[in-house]
Amino acid sequence: MSDTCGGFGRRTHFGQQRAPMMGGMNADLPRIVDFAPRWREDFARLNIEWLERWFTIEPIDRDVLGDPETHILQPGGRVLFAIDGHERAIGTVALKRESDGVYELTKMVVAPEARGTGVGRALMLGALDTYRAMGGRELFLESSSKLGPALALYESVGFRHHPAPRPGSHYARADVYMVWEPDPAEPFDGKPA
Repeated sequence: MSDTCGGFGRRTHFGQQRAPMMGGMNADLPRIVDFAPRWREDFARLNIEWLERWFTIEPIDRDVLGDPETHILQPGGRVLFAIDGHERAIGTVALKRESDGVYELTKMVVAPEARGTGVGRALMLGALDTYRAMGGRELFLESSSKLGPALALYESVGFRHHPAPRPGSHYARADVYMVWEPDPAEPFDGKPA
């Protein structure tokens, strides 16, 4: 990943990035790292927890969560993880390649015990940084109106609502469709408006 996201963080060894500084400190914020086989089970575990809590697991979820290498990585996407100071995956997000330059922000989740601590924002900034580094030209997501805090995060970084469902949507639960359209007049720094 490159560091192009308005102060997202500094590159550390092995291509990892430090989470953004909040309140002058980042000791409690996670490292954002790329997919590695050691995190595969965490990708499924974290996503299954929230899907079962709010919805049902759909066939597309089972496919992607069971084999992210085939469904996300091999076609040119990325999977990122938020890793805490104890080397535990406490969040994840994926950029699934739909076509040349078009990506879906998907499978974004933060562990229940880490919600509300800035982990989601750190993951989002890492995903946006990665999307830019990949030369993306369109970034969209599908979500649910049941997920108010997530929608607020998406809106705060420049995602705008479009009519839902998205043509070709794979998700029965999706009643929200958003496209990343940051305001070109405002430099993107990832901070809430």
